[in-house]
Amino acid sequence: MNSRRPHRRSRSRTGAVLLAATALVLSACSTGSTTSSAGSAAPAAQAGEAVLTALPRATPSALAPYYDQKLSWRACGAPGFECATLRAPLDYADPGKGDVRLAVARKKATGPGERLGSLLVNPGGPGASAIQYLQMHAGIGYPAQVRARYDMVAVDPRGVARSEPVECLDGPEMDRYTQTDVTPDDQRETDGLVAAYKKFAEGCGADAPQLLRHVSTTEAARDMDILREVLGDERLNYVGASYGTSLGATYAGLFPQRVGRLVLDGAMDPSLSARRMNLDQTAGFETAFQAFAKDCVRQPDCPLGGAGTSPGQVGKNLKAFFDELDAAPVPAGDADGRRLGESLATTGVIAAMYDESAWPQLREALASAMKEKDGAGLLMLSDSYYERDGEGSYSNLMFANAAVNCLDLPPSFHGPEDVRRALPAFEKASPVFGESLAWAALNCAYWPVAATGEPHRIEAKGAKPIVVVGTTRDPATPYRWARSLAGQLSSGRLLTYDGDGHTAYGRGSDCVDRTINAYLLRGTPPADGKRCS
Repeated sequence: MNSRRPHRRSRSRTGAVLLAATALVLSACSTGSTTSSAGSAAPAAQAGEAVLTALPRATPSALAPYYDQKLSWRACGAPGFECATLRAPLDYADPGKGDVRLAVARKKATGPGERLGSLLVNPGGPGASAIQYLQMHAGIGYPAQVRARYDMVAVDPRGVARSEPVECLDGPEMDRYTQTDVTPDDQRETDGLVAAYKKFAEGCGADAPQLLRHVSTTEAARDMDILREVLGDERLNYVGASYGTSLGATYAGLFPQRVGRLVLDGAMDPSLSARRMNLDQTAGFETAFQAFAKDCVRQPDCPLGGAGTSPGQVGKNLKAFFDELDAAPVPAGDADGRRLGESLATTGVIAAMYDESAWPQLREALASAMKEKDGAGLLMLSDSYYERDGEGSYSNLMFANAAVNCLDLPPSFHGPEDVRRALPAFEKASPVFGESLAWAALNCAYWPVAATGEPHRIEAKGAKPIVVVGTTRDPATPYRWARSLAGQLSSGRLLTYDGDGHTAYGRGSDCVDRTINAYLLRGTPPADGKRCS
């Protein structure tokens, strides 16, 4: 995703990509989990409801070689950064099956002040490169006092970026995939969408038939515990954004006694099914779009309506434009001949919902496409979301996103008829994006590997205070998710940011930044329910 701001967009289950992400998260949507309206209280687990169980404190003898390994650091990336390779078992249930090699990077604490250990960071996705995030943002852009006292560390999770990346389609194939019609009007178009999902899944399965079975969030969290030990830290200190909150919360559930200072920013709710997550996220994008619409009509360059135009009418105007593109894509000045159709345009608009600073760029892109039949601006936003470069190559973000999502939870839908039955609920959640996001959630139905995870609560009993951050108008990880996760965690402290955009730390709120910095530097968590704007 990216008109790049400090915190990279991450995708949860649907909101990450239309086609490639089942739904996040990387992305997220509709009525959500049951939580109280104040603070972070959540109902206790009900009989039969799954709760993530902590692992034994003692390290199994079969894993001792991994916990005892020594990293060989080398200079990499930019001055001050070092890289190494960490070994982890491909299959924790059978370590003898072989290893997976994980890329690790760090930037040592600069001082002054006593070193506080390592601070692991993850920007989300699933599928976003934590090392790229460290080298381009966290390692140079986090508050100086934090970087002074922590070694800043990142590991690309298994299957992601530099850690044995899953690959599914080449550049031209991905171009065709991202242009597939995700609002099928008839059986022919439905068959075309299903064929695209199958080709994508088959490509992933052919590339990494063994690894694809072992890229779950649980396994990635266990990898982080090996890294913690190898780095010499008694407890894990961690800042995770978006899907990174799922990774951090899972770690806390598995290793509650090893939790140090954990910040979960733009939180996900592990207790939800994939379909619930998709529906909630759909509503989240609608909430963000309503905020954009209200702002847009106050600007002189808004192409979707003038002063006094209701957000509902702005949405209808945008949907009408999408329908026009579905029938007749417009030129986009693309060297590879791509034109702007409904799918790419929808992705471009969704990309801008992650950060309100992108709204002026979105208005300009929409005006060019609607008034001048020039789709270049929206195509640029879409390409940033998919991480497509100027040469027509894609990062493995979308591939890893689907691989993790499809393994972590059973699919939202099992076939087109399931989607059609659910369309009214999705379109109610978002008249603008509902149809596209419902069909986007179909991709895991054709995944070559069966899901190994299930919805579950995370309580992490015995863990030190964990700070859970929720933004009230977050499009990708709806605020209700943060409330729910903070309520599940036995030591959860909910920090609310009343604002727009995805995640809150480092995005302009002095109140949020001061609160999180105090926690990271002094171990002082906020009072549960603290609000910032």
